[in-house]
Amino acid sequence: MTDARRAQDKLRTLLFSTVIAALRNRELEADHPLADEEVVEVVRKAIKSRRESVEQYTTAGRRDLADKEASEIAILEEYLPPAVDPSEIRAAVREILAGGTRELGKVMGAVMPRFKGRADGKVINQIVREEIQAG
Repeated sequence: MTDARRAQDKLRTLLFSTVIAALRNRELEADHPLADEEVVEVVRKAIKSRRESVEQYTTAGRRDLADKEASEIAILEEYLPPAVDPSEIRAAVREILAGGTRELGKVMGAVMPRFKGRADGKVINQIVREEIQAG
């Protein structure tokens, strides 16, 4: 945030101050210093809310606001750990399906903890659905 302020980058300064506030709030709720996984979770939540905003702004015809939100998403994604390769997720899903479970909820419940903070839930859900259908 300090670098953004020095560079007079208003977008990054505002974005970072918002995310830092969310991190502090989460820390107060948790009543302990946040672990790396929890920080990533807060950043992912910020990205998710911005993606929803992009959809709403696009629907409303506000391309300018949608572009601003999209640029904030790109900035925040720079600070996330590298995403898990979809083939790794697919292998985990196939392993669980081989165990006999075919229900979406049960498979998701088994896969999500493995990739928490490292993969987007929508991507995991899509892969699980594809693998269940491929059966």
